[in-house]
Amino acid sequence: ESGQYTSWLFGHRLRQAGLLGSMGRVASSVDNALIESFWSTMQRELLDRAVCDSRAQLASAMFEWIEGFYNPRRRHTSLGDLSPVEFEALHTAAEIAA
Repeated sequence: ESGQYTSWLFGHRLRQAGLLGSMGRVASSVDNALIESFWSTMQRELLDRAVCDSRAQLASAMFEWIEGFYNPRRRHTSLGDLSPVEFEALHTAAEIAA
């Protein structure tokens, strides 16, 4: 069947590029909830505000937003409204004190 071949070929090309395809289930809100929340946040906080003249500028802006702001400094409700850096420092200090 062509769908199976396409799926196999796509997986093969991903592996050739050193990539791993998503293993999430189709139409599973549980599997998609976290990434959908992330994309929504990126859209609102970066993409709706950024003006990029090229794909390279967009890729650079996305990388800078993720690695320079979102991962280290942005406050997350899942971390008690702490940034990841603050959360890690708090828990590292608690472990050292213990």
